[in-house]
Amino acid sequence: MPTITVENGASCQTFEIKPGESLLIGSEKCLSRAIPVGCRGGGCGVCKVRIVMGRYDSKRMSKAHICERQAEAGYVLACRVYPLSDMRIEVVNETQAERPD
Repeated sequence: MPTITVENGASCQTFEIKPGESLLIGSEKCLSRAIPVGCRGGGCGVCKVRIVMGRYDSKRMSKAHICERQAEAGYVLACRVYPLSDMRIEVVNETQAERPD
């Protein structure tokens, strides 16, 4: 099972995720809100994180929340990401992330 390290400002939390589980669902099950939760389907953008390290599969993400420049910088929606390896992520908010074009 992949180990996920979540950095949120000064705090750092670690949890394991089951294969096939999204990053957001794994976070909810193990840490209860390590990653902000919104619609759980990619429509709201609340669960935006930046992947610092690790491999993953992902479902399509709305360009309204993740523009091409953000995707290249590692920004994703946690509800649309499925870890394939250990990962390190940063929780972000819109003031930290570059705004979509």
